Amino acid sequence: MIMMAHAAVSVQPAMVVTTNNLKINQWSSGVCDCCEDMSICCCGFWCPYCLMCKTSEDFGECLCLPLLEMCFGGMLHPITLSMRSSMRERYNIKGSIQDDCCAVACCTVCVWCQMARELKNRRHSLVVINPAINPVHQQPQAFNHPGQVPNMAYQPINPSY
Repeated sequence: MIMMAHAAVSVQPAMVVTTNNLKINQWSSGVCDCCEDMSICCCGFWCPYCLMCKTSEDFGECLCLPLLEMCFGGMLHPITLSMRSSMRERYNIKGSIQDDCCAVACCTVCVWCQMARELKNRRHSLVVINPAINPVHQQPQAFNHPGQVPNMAYQPINPSY
């Protein structure tokens, strides 16, 4: 008697290709280009902490991370500085920690607006391509032991046929 085992099928995940119209190694907009996206500009002007929290979450960080800057009394902005330098490193944007520090010291809200615009531009420049499904099948195992029906749920390590 021949019994067949179940066949496993695996599928490759989708491939993500970026088709960005952004300049390579540059911010998509300048620190003072707030008028390029009025919704982000207005959010940053009227409710900067809402913009900061949303941008932080969109970047993959904790939603409440920017609220820690209130602990520093508005004089230091370590969260803004670390977010900007992390974004610069993740997207291979030219610059240095000194550039980030100068931008943060000049206008913190403008830096958050720039980071929000950067994330928005990069999110809109992604294209997902699904490759053709190419399933991989395992060959079924045959059991040729006469008079014994194997239990498919239990497979002994060292079968003694």
